[in-house]
Amino acid sequence: MRKVKPVRKLGRTAAHRKATLSNLSTQLLVYKRIETTEAKAKETRRVVEKIITKARKGTVHAQREIFKDIRDKQAIRILFEEIVAKVGTRNGGYTRVIKLAPRFGDAAKMAVIELVDYQEAPSSSQKTGKQDRAKRVKGSKKTAEAAVASAE
Repeated sequence: MRKVKPVRKLGRTAAHRKATLSNLSTQLLVYKRIETTEAKAKETRRVVEKIITKARKGTVHAQREIFKDIRDKQAIRILFEEIVAKVGTRNGGYTRVIKLAPRFGDAAKMAVIELVDYQEAPSSSQKTGKQDRAKRVKGSKKTAEAAVASAE
C-alpha cells in the first residue's frame, strides 16, 4: 500500500534541499513574489508560513530561531519590521501559490509564490505586448500578400 511522504525531496540531498528552501524563503521575504517550480513553491510555502508565525511573537528568541533557517540580516529585518506589521492580525495563510504555464525548456510546472498582503495588479504592458505581436504578425501576412499581388 502506498504511503504519503511527508516532504517533497525535490531531487536533492537533505542539506541541498535545506539550502534551496532557505534561499527561496529569503528571496520571497525580500522581493515579496518569486517565480519557481510548483513543487518548490509548495515546499517554500510550508517553510515561510512557519517562519512568519514565529516572527509574530517578536521576541529575541524568535529572531534567533529564525536566523538558524534564514542567514540573511536584511531579510530578517524586513520580516520583523514590514511583514509582521502587515500580517499581525492574520491567523495564517500568509502566502499564495498561483500556477503558471509550463516552462518552455523542459515543460516543468511553474508557479508564482507571493505574500498575500503584497499583491500587485498584473501589469497591462504584458497583455498589450502580446496583442501588439499578434497585430504585427497579422499585419505582416497582409502586407506580404499585398506585395505578392502587386508584383503579379
